[in-house]
Amino acid sequence: MKKKFAWLLILALLLPMVLTACAAPEAEAPAEAPEAEEPAEEVEEPEEAEEPAAEPEEPAVDPNGQTVVFWHVWGTGTVSEGLAAIVEEFNAVNEWGITVEALGQGRYSDLEDAMNAAIQSGDVPDIVVGYTNALDNWYSVDSLVDMNEYVNDPEWGLSAAEIADFYEGVWNSGINSAGARVGYPHGQSANVLFYNYTWAEELGFDAPPTTPEEFRAQACAAAEFNATDDNPDNDGTGGYVLYTGASDIAAWTFAFGGDFTNDAGDGYDFTKPVVEEVATFLKSLWDDACAFGTDSYPNPEFATRKALFTASSTAGLPYQIGAFEDEGATDDTWGFIPFPGPGDNVAVNAYAQNSAIVKTTPEKQLASWLFLKWFTSPEINARWIEASAYHPIRQGTVEYLDDYIAENPLWADGIALVPLGVSEPGWASWGTVRREVQDTFATIIQSEPDQIPSLLLELNAAAAEAVEETS
Repeated sequence: MKKKFAWLLILALLLPMVLTACAAPEAEAPAEAPEAEEPAEEVEEPEEAEEPAAEPEEPAVDPNGQTVVFWHVWGTGTVSEGLAAIVEEFNAVNEWGITVEALGQGRYSDLEDAMNAAIQSGDVPDIVVGYTNALDNWYSVDSLVDMNEYVNDPEWGLSAAEIADFYEGVWNSGINSAGARVGYPHGQSANVLFYNYTWAEELGFDAPPTTPEEFRAQACAAAEFNATDDNPDNDGTGGYVLYTGASDIAAWTFAFGGDFTNDAGDGYDFTKPVVEEVATFLKSLWDDACAFGTDSYPNPEFATRKALFTASSTAGLPYQIGAFEDEGATDDTWGFIPFPGPGDNVAVNAYAQNSAIVKTTPEKQLASWLFLKWFTSPEINARWIEASAYHPIRQGTVEYLDDYIAENPLWADGIALVPLGVSEPGWASWGTVRREVQDTFATIIQSEPDQIPSLLLELNAAAAEAVEETS
């Protein structure tokens, strides 16, 4: 009996195992499903059905037929003519039927005033030229677009090779502290001194000045010569044309080994000894009649030996060349030199020219970008360089400038000064502060020397207020 029970127990245990083994092929059938589901191609049908879904829900931005208003600062002379020719060509050849209207707005300060008023009224341009600090200020009030979205756009933007073609310094000049591209470069230049080599040699100087003392000696010698010659019309001229614009004051400050920022790097400090040294130096030139002012750009004065030195952007080269072609001008040899400072220190004020796209409509913004992209392509940018005397922003531009370089040794000399360049502050507050600098230094040269510290203290307070207002 026990033996029979044991066999029944074994059968009870083995039977499920046998049944499970027999059922295994059916249980494994799903593992063959990928082969059995051969209609994987048929499952692709949904992909064909999805093609309409790939279409954007809203129509793509269409730049066709847009009119773009471009505010700039090149309203006269060969630069204006060159820009007009480039714009005219773009209007004729671009495939989208975009029309660009280029409108000069005077100097940078005039343009900034016009843009500030336009933001208030809502009647804004589509592209605006400006210093980085002004562009950053307009971006902070939501009036400009971040051009990174266009630069990096897979359809309309730049390739990695195109981006790499830009010189790194100028390419980064339009980026604000938050990483937004508020400015797109189209040229670069430097604030330098124009120097008359021929006249200096006749005055007894065989080389440009390399120190403030040498600068003073040459400027005063030129002023004395004009005061004592037989021509009464040039009395009070001859030395340095002193303009108190912030770019010139900054260049002198850089040459003297300083700058305008405080030690913390979050504001300005115009009470630094170096700033007072610059103020004292310039005022002494003025008081001793070794410097004088002009009502406009001093190109005629420099071309007629009424100035041994003038300060100018290298981009002012076409205007100065034009002045030497006018009646009554000399045929003297002249060129660019850096601002001289104490010891071996010399400097120039370096800055890039940037344009920005104003926040308007997607269609106008894209049309604006397409113009800027074309304008800064190597071959077109080379034509802009030839018209404006700016220096190139892209390495690929240089190959189109061989003839220009050969024909313009003065311009080529400017390239050698680029490594000496120091940049002005790029903060949004600088737009306000630079005007305060100009006004304060204009007051300084007309005031008593002992008022310089208090005037600089007032400038410091005004600068701190500007920082607070824009922070």
